[in-house]
Amino acid sequence: MSRELSFSVEVQNPTPSKATPSKLPPLLIHCLQFFTMSSLLTYAYLPFKSPYPTHPRRTLTQTSAISSPEKRARRKKKTKQPSEDSFVAVTAVSAGEKALRLTFMEELMERARSADTAGVSEVLYDMVAAGLSPGPRSFHGLIVSHVLKGDHEGAMHSLRRELSAGHRPLHETFVALIRSFGSKGYSTKGMEILAAMEKLNFDIRKAWLVLVEELVRHNHLADANMVFLKGAKGGLRATNDLYDLLIEEDCKVGDHSNALTIAYEMEAAGCMATTYHFNCLLSVQASCGIPEIAFATFENMEYGEDYMKPDTETYNWVIQAYTRAESYDRVQDVAELLGMMVEDHKRIQPNVKTYALLVECLTKYCVVREAIRHFRALKNFEGGTKVLHNEGNFGDPLSLYLRALCREGRIVELLEALEAMAKDNQPIPPRAMILSRKYRTLVSTWIEPLQEEAELGYEIDYIARYIAEGGVTGDRKRWVPRRGKTPLDPDAIGFIYSNPMETSFKQRCLEDWKMYHRKLLKTFRNEGLAALGEVSESDYIRVEERLKKIIKGPDQNALKPKAASKMLVSELKEELEAQGLPTDGTRNVLYQRVQKARRINRSRGRPLWVPPVEEEEEEVDEELDELISRIKLHEGDTEFWKRRFLGEDLTIGPGKRMGKDNLELSDLLDDADVGEDTAKEVEDDEADEEEEEVEVTESQVGDRVKDKEVEAAKPLQMIGVQLLKDSDQTTPATRKSRRKLSRASMEDSDDDDWFPLDIHEALKEMRKRKIFDVSDMYTIADVWGWIWEKELKNKPPLRWSQEWEVELAIKVMQKVIELGGTPTIGDCAMILRAAIRAPLPSAFLKILQTTHKLGYVFGSPLYNEIIVLCLDVGELDAAIAIVADMETSGIAVPDETLDRVISARQIATTDDSSAQQ
Repeated sequence: MSRELSFSVEVQNPTPSKATPSKLPPLLIHCLQFFTMSSLLTYAYLPFKSPYPTHPRRTLTQTSAISSPEKRARRKKKTKQPSEDSFVAVTAVSAGEKALRLTFMEELMERARSADTAGVSEVLYDMVAAGLSPGPRSFHGLIVSHVLKGDHEGAMHSLRRELSAGHRPLHETFVALIRSFGSKGYSTKGMEILAAMEKLNFDIRKAWLVLVEELVRHNHLADANMVFLKGAKGGLRATNDLYDLLIEEDCKVGDHSNALTIAYEMEAAGCMATTYHFNCLLSVQASCGIPEIAFATFENMEYGEDYMKPDTETYNWVIQAYTRAESYDRVQDVAELLGMMVEDHKRIQPNVKTYALLVECLTKYCVVREAIRHFRALKNFEGGTKVLHNEGNFGDPLSLYLRALCREGRIVELLEALEAMAKDNQPIPPRAMILSRKYRTLVSTWIEPLQEEAELGYEIDYIARYIAEGGVTGDRKRWVPRRGKTPLDPDAIGFIYSNPMETSFKQRCLEDWKMYHRKLLKTFRNEGLAALGEVSESDYIRVEERLKKIIKGPDQNALKPKAASKMLVSELKEELEAQGLPTDGTRNVLYQRVQKARRINRSRGRPLWVPPVEEEEEEVDEELDELISRIKLHEGDTEFWKRRFLGEDLTIGPGKRMGKDNLELSDLLDDADVGEDTAKEVEDDEADEEEEEVEVTESQVGDRVKDKEVEAAKPLQMIGVQLLKDSDQTTPATRKSRRKLSRASMEDSDDDDWFPLDIHEALKEMRKRKIFDVSDMYTIADVWGWIWEKELKNKPPLRWSQEWEVELAIKVMQKVIELGGTPTIGDCAMILRAAIRAPLPSAFLKILQTTHKLGYVFGSPLYNEIIVLCLDVGELDAAIAIVADMETSGIAVPDETLDRVISARQIATTDDSSAQQ
């Protein structure tokens, strides 16, 4: 037994010489000392229990090897059983070796995690020096260190070294190598490793998944698709996360073919495509320019299972496909999609992208009124204007929206949009600040006159401006194209067909005023006397005549230029003189000169000159206005229309039921029954025809009122006719034919769908058959939470005034400057000219201060005109403030102007002193 122990100590733990410590590394010395301590403990016969499991086969082999010197002869019949002391010694040696190996492995793995390849190699050499042969896990640590370091060549060299040592690599070793090759994009080498794993009977599914994921994450998508499809054809099944990752990444780069193929493979593996996968495919289809493809996918989702129903993102992609398509008129398709989305409001609600796309679509197709409604919802989202701007891509929808508002004269909504941009810190885009041909921006292009350049108070050097704009080099912008060429107006870029027609703010206010009273007249005729309360028939007639007069508007014939052939010589000279043309010559010469001037104006899009007409002041009848204010529109009031449809509130005056004639609109004002979204400009001749149809005599109105009283006692024959009439915008002939058909159907008693004549019985029958439920009556404002819509629709529009126009112009100019825009000197001059027309002396100083801050200076005649106007209207303080601002800005004030201000000041002082005395 003593010989056995001495062999163990001599072999496993040799006594180091004096020179040994300098040659052996500290780790090896520590391990040898640890192993010596374990041997000494064994020699003292102390019990030693290893914390690590011991393989019985390995223990028997070591016992046999160590105790072989005791055997003198081999006898197969009798095998000497090892004694108890010998078994304890061998167990102690095996436990000590395992503990030593564990110490080496801990150090090796620590250095491998830190990608210290040199440190790992050093530990391997120490193991060999300690008598321990590196195993598969030791080589695994070496390979992992190379992988973490990014040295795939070193990792492969370590693998060859392991194979040459006769070891079978671990599964984790191959996975680490595949991860390295995937991160480098070496798909071929990765598949070679997979083939080697198959030969060694390893399960390659995990390694295949790792290879595909690494290729995808390091932007080697084509190789990832190839490896994935090859593995899928070989029977390997991916995880749900990998299917999602591949489909999403393929769709991001626009690879619709591979994304669809992977989706088919996913469904073949038993994992059905969900809404998420369809949305990924739609993201590619929405950009291909053929929206029918996206809509076909949408229909598959709409009529599919619950797990593939369209969501908000789905609608967004399809709306985007229709909006940015370059063929056909797609606004109607978007309207149908919008209707489907509203019908499914209990499951789907719009987000900021939905509203941004709707505003973009409606703006590009010049449906500005609906675009305004959706923009009011968009601005409630934080950063909504940034989403609409979209970094200026796809035609810069935000700029198009601002330009559409400006061109249509909707300045209140324009100011609202600018305030929303300021809240989102969205600077005004350059496209929105585009110059008109009269060198004006959105700050003043809506102020009349539209097609005139502003008066700056000094003569403009047109030649110098022509040269500065590139007229000599040929770079100057051409506004009037050559014959047969496309229009060169830069403001038309971005709109689908054509940009909105230019309308002044004054004209827009007039049109809104007419439209509002047109609705009042329609409601008034529907409601009858009940709309006004306790009034007489004469009041009814007066209100109706007043509403018709407002709808008719001012006489349009006065705005038409007189035919040149019918004009007198004095009239010809007046028109030529107003345009700065010579007035000498005979009548024939003057006639030809006027005709030529008109042709030039028409070709250049300028309005024809008409003699100035003094506007008649409209008489104000407060009693009549109070009666008109009693008429309520109830637009957007869903609860009111629910009650009306159920037969409630159908009375005219106290105790009178509403008759059939009250429900049907009269044919006398068919052209006044125009919906709120049909505000289009008409030619003067068409306007005249409309006016002739509008006029009705008082006797006819009186007869119609009497007929209503006679028919009031008759029971209702139709239900919901008024609600249907409000949404019906067909031609008069169509409405008449429908009424004839309805009367014919009343006579057909065999029709099962006909309801009783009594309204309450009819409603009871409808509830019994479950034909209609009032819960289905809702608007887009109800289901999408537009709480502001009802108030805005029923609010009467403000009448135009010069003071209001100047106030809005100053606000727009200040907001544009705040957002980073720069108004032109023409903008400042136009606002100043509008303030002069008012006159509004309180705004002069503010306009001039803003102009001077921008670095612009007007001519002396314009300053003199302003100061003189202030003195004429008695605003001495405003005149003094303007003179002080001019001197502060370094602008010379003429002596005559100063003398006039000083004299006015002295007169005012004298008057004050005399008044005090």
